[in-house]
Amino acid sequence: MLYLVGLGLGDAKDITVKGLEAVRRCGRVYLEAYTSVLSVGKEALEEFYGKELILADREMVEQEADSILKEADVCDVAFLVIGDPFGATTHSDLVLRAVKLGIPYQVIHNASIMNAVGCCGLQLYNFGETVSIVFWTDTWKPESFFDKIEKNKQNGMHTLCLLDIKVKEQSLENLMKGRKIYEPPRYMSVNQAAEQLLAIIQNRRLQGQEPGITENTICVGLARVGALDQKIASGTLHQMAAVELGSPLHSLIVTGTMHPLELEMLKLFSVDSSSFENNAFQRTT
Repeated sequence: MLYLVGLGLGDAKDITVKGLEAVRRCGRVYLEAYTSVLSVGKEALEEFYGKELILADREMVEQEADSILKEADVCDVAFLVIGDPFGATTHSDLVLRAVKLGIPYQVIHNASIMNAVGCCGLQLYNFGETVSIVFWTDTWKPESFFDKIEKNKQNGMHTLCLLDIKVKEQSLENLMKGRKIYEPPRYMSVNQAAEQLLAIIQNRRLQGQEPGITENTICVGLARVGALDQKIASGTLHQMAAVELGSPLHSLIVTGTMHPLELEMLKLFSVDSSSFENNAFQRTT
């Protein structure tokens, strides 16, 4: 049996009882180590689970998936994912490979940022398409995610923006020369995401457009959701470029039309209460 086990968002104890029981009866246990990060390290997980964990980086999962599935038809293998197992499309590929090899599988779900984001008070059914904001480079500055945020906004929907993570990435030079030298890990902050959105707004204006998202659009910055030191800050997009939320992981929400209850909840986390005074986002129901 192949078990895909969600670990939740906080620390070692966020695993479900069902997930922990599965892990403890497995012969091999892999920890997916590139789509997210927990507030504790691999050693803390090993101590609590009573199992040695094998780190599975992007290269292993995407190019050597058969090694993970090896002998999973005759012994139990667990694949641990921070959040929920299907938070990344890569894990669907692992399931398809298992089915092709005749290996039965079981998914043990857990909380992910996709539902835990409700901690800020915005109602989950008012969210539109989730987008990913990637790190820009000097020569690559995509803006397609902005168009999706605008479309959500036009439909009155909030947008959850998942911020880029760079783990075990190679520079272009090392990649071209085949050198297995990796860059230090990088995690996009709410500040960086906000700065990129503000740059796009300026670009659009230079092109004669008036974007549906502006410096004064109410946004929410979240950091380390599910951890004891979780932080939430609400305010304008301009304020998000300066807010201090500390260490990763960060997420950003661009709000759409807000119900009065949502507005009241966001005020609990406001950087500056005056940010909300000139924003009439209430919706009748």
